[in-house]
Amino acid sequence: MNLIYVADPMCSWCYGFGTTIDALLADPREAAPLNLALVMGGLRPYTTEPMGREKADEIFGHWHHVHEAAGVPFAQAPDTALHRPGFVYDTEPASRATVTVRTMSPRHVWRFFKAVQHAFYADAKDVTQPEVLADLAVAIGLPRSEFASAFASQRMRDETRADFEQSQSWGIRGFPAVVAEHGGKLHLVAHGYTPIAGLHERLAALAAASPDDAAAP
Repeated sequence: MNLIYVADPMCSWCYGFGTTIDALLADPREAAPLNLALVMGGLRPYTTEPMGREKADEIFGHWHHVHEAAGVPFAQAPDTALHRPGFVYDTEPASRATVTVRTMSPRHVWRFFKAVQHAFYADAKDVTQPEVLADLAVAIGLPRSEFASAFASQRMRDETRADFEQSQSWGIRGFPAVVAEHGGKLHLVAHGYTPIAGLHERLAALAAASPDDAAAP
C-alpha cells in the first residue's frame, strides 16, 4: 500500500508521530511493503516576525504534551531554539531542505526529515538557518555544495510551495496526516497524532473495504 505522510519538520506532533511511522514501516505483520512518500504540509511557512517569550513559552507547553504522548526527547526551556532572541518560526526552510533531499536522494529523505526534527527539538538547533540544514545533509552523506546550491534554487522554492498547495487542495490544514492510496483513490487514514494500534486498525479496515467505502481527503 502506498502511504503519503503530510507533515512539517517543525511540527511537534509530527516529531512525536515519527515513532508511529517507524513502527508501522518495521512491523512484520504487514503482508506487503508499505511505500511512504513525504509531502510538506506547511505549518508556519514564510513567517517573518520574531517570536516573543510569551509565545515561545506557550508553544513549549505543547511540546511537553508531545513528550508525554510519544516519549521523544526535547530540549528544556530556556535553552530551546524557540527561546533564542530573534528566533523566527518560519518552517519553509526546513521544509525546502526536505524537498531538496527528496529530489537529490529519495532514499535518504525520511532519515533527513527525522534528523531535522531531532536537531530542532532535542538539540535546540535553529533549523531555519541554511548552514544548519547543510550540516544535517552532510551528516547523511550528501555533498555540501550540491545540497546548498539546490536548496537555494528557485526550483526547490517552487516545489516546496507546490507541496504546501497540494496539502491545501486535499483539505489538510493540521499535521500530521496520513493518506493511503487504495483502489486508485486517496483516503485519509490519520489526521493528528495517532498511536500505532489505531493506525493499524484504520489501514486494515481500508484494505478490507471496497475502494468506494472510505472517504478521500
